[in-house]
Amino acid sequence: MIFEILIFTVAGIGALFITGYTVHMFVGGLVSAETEHQLIVIVCGIAACAMAYMAWDVVQRRTGRK
Repeated sequence: MIFEILIFTVAGIGALFITGYTVHMFVGGLVSAETEHQLIVIVCGIAACAMAYMAWDVVQRRTGRK
């Protein structure tokens, strides 16, 4: 289980980095820097919640609780 948590952590950090950069590429220069940072935080927060739920679900299924 520790190994799975390590894999999920590394994958999650990489995915959040790519998500933040994607938002930057879409809206960078079109809106103010303050708005861009707010959008990055919002989108990365939503993505982090989704990834945490998926990781929790995998752990629940592997331990036989679901």
